[in-house]
Amino acid sequence: MVSASGIHVTVKFFALLREIVGAWRVKLPLPEGATVGEALKALAQQYGQRFRDYVYDEEGRVRGHLIFLINGESIKALRGFETVLREGDTLVILPPVGGG
Repeated sequence: MVSASGIHVTVKFFALLREIVGAWRVKLPLPEGATVGEALKALAQQYGQRFRDYVYDEEGRVRGHLIFLINGESIKALRGFETVLREGDTLVILPPVGGG
């Protein structure tokens, strides 16, 4: 449970991750100052092994093909997984984008 100083972020899921979670979006309670990386760990704890296997490789690193956006901006343009989340932020986890 998040204390009074905690925050809530909306997390949106697509493709197989949506099936794993069972919803297209969730409200995730986090402690104040939580990062994207910490949010992913909280989600992995909440949604179990299938979520972990989809998001993390065998060494525990986040899979490089996934795309993460905060309020529509790539975390690569911010501080990556060390980007601090704020109350009301929206974190989107996208599968690889195909095309040709």
